[in-house]
Amino acid sequence: MAWLRSGVLILIIFSVQARASCPAWTPARAAEEIARLDAQVARWNDLYWQSGVSEIDDETFDRLSAQLTEWQACFGQPITAVTIPAKAGVAPHPIAHTGVRKLSGEPELARWMRGKQDLWVQPKVDGVAVTLVYRNGELEQAISRGDGLAGERWKDKVKQIPSLPHRLSGPLRNSVLQGELFLLRDGHIQQAAGGINARSKVAGTMMRKDRTGPLNDIGIFIWAWPDAPGTMTHRLALLKEAGFAYVSEFTLPVITAAEVARQRQRWLTEPLPFVTDGVVVRSAKEPAGRLWKPGDGDWVVAWKYPPTTQLAEVKGISFNVGRTGNVSAVARLEPIMLDDKRVQRVNIGSVKRWREWDIAPGDRLEIGLAGQGIPRIERVAWRAAGRAKPQPPVDTFHSLSCYYSTPGCREQFLARLVWSGKMLQIKGVGEAMWRELNSQHRFDNLFAWLALNKEALERTPGLSAKRALQLWHQFNLARRQPFRLWLQAMGIPLNAGALRDIAGESWELLLARSESDWQRLPFVGKAKAEQLRGWLNAPEIKALAGWLAEQGVSGFRL
Repeated sequence: MAWLRSGVLILIIFSVQARASCPAWTPARAAEEIARLDAQVARWNDLYWQSGVSEIDDETFDRLSAQLTEWQACFGQPITAVTIPAKAGVAPHPIAHTGVRKLSGEPELARWMRGKQDLWVQPKVDGVAVTLVYRNGELEQAISRGDGLAGERWKDKVKQIPSLPHRLSGPLRNSVLQGELFLLRDGHIQQAAGGINARSKVAGTMMRKDRTGPLNDIGIFIWAWPDAPGTMTHRLALLKEAGFAYVSEFTLPVITAAEVARQRQRWLTEPLPFVTDGVVVRSAKEPAGRLWKPGDGDWVVAWKYPPTTQLAEVKGISFNVGRTGNVSAVARLEPIMLDDKRVQRVNIGSVKRWREWDIAPGDRLEIGLAGQGIPRIERVAWRAAGRAKPQPPVDTFHSLSCYYSTPGCREQFLARLVWSGKMLQIKGVGEAMWRELNSQHRFDNLFAWLALNKEALERTPGLSAKRALQLWHQFNLARRQPFRLWLQAMGIPLNAGALRDIAGESWELLLARSESDWQRLPFVGKAKAEQLRGWLNAPEIKALAGWLAEQGVSGFRL
């Protein structure tokens, strides 16, 4: 079960650094924020345990519960313990569930393994923990993990699971088994599919009262047989013979942490019948069951997979202006680590999308990684009470703005420079170089760099004589590029295919084209033709075309 939803109270001891990160809230604001999150966490918890409904995934619940605890500690409020709501039918475990200590990585695992023998690795199956009690061969009790000492009576539901043996013989005839009820999957690949909220689905199935009939989609993985006889190999054989096949197939002997790491990677990338969130390494030698206590299982540890998402606080919202004047919103984040990436910004999308997300500073976003490791917003996990949002510059920029370097045009003008350099195939000049050149030479229009001579470039701070010569050569090559590429560099609203059809024309001929002339081109209808004529006759564009004519650029000379 989840770390906090297990019902075990974890006391979080904050370091000086953690204290320093406390929000700079007034007492009234702190009281409001804490009360709202406290009520929400309690509601989520009640829904989960009373109805089997999970509105958020377990990892997010745990992180927000920890956030609540941190805020309460920051402002001197009593710490709220997230516990299982009281229900009728609670039964004590014959042998306590110890829980599993989480290790941070291979070096820590190697230290734990040092000096130990007869160690075994298992997948950390992601489901809900249960105790099975067999007496005289019959399933006498099935108890949910609860707080590790007592849990819900689940016998009636467990007996509806076809894959679980209801009668046992031999050494297992009188036994207590601990394991994980999991969602049966056909070839689940953890790295590709992730957790799919499997734990909550199983919990919901087990706690809902409205489902009857066989639970064909539930399996069980036995991970502990307290006071079991013989060696681990012998126990696994007995469990397999009794009908608990998964544990024998997925419990492997290991000697080194490197072996565990390799097996952990295999289980991350190979098809499995269940969802996993890491591996467990355990010693075959265990204390007597009567000595087991919650939080005291030092003979077993877990090494979890890196989380696929992280919770990040929004520190601010900024807006980027693209080449065509479209404005996009970006959330600035308190830095987080995802895999090996430090993430402190995430793109939200258009201003319309930002308003739909309703994201403000102070909110908590669940951040994942899309293709090629690009951060993306999975969901808004929590919205702060304060909703102070910046005003986006939606009415300032458009498709004809910022062809000239004027106050407030820095971003769109730079985006136009980058685009024009790409269209004109100017090699070795990216955004950083365009930014520096514009800063030093203060371009007054999009193509002012054409007027730079070799000596001017050599005087640019940070440019060597060799690099200045290369740039000057690239600019001269650009001057001789075909008319079609110059139109693309200017941002003419016409697709590349249609541009090829007018490749031999000049600026004068384009101005002379009628609306019907334009509509003869592929993918150009009435609206596009009107847009093209408007673009060509815009004062900004006509002035820029005149300047290019003065520079001797082919196609613009009158």
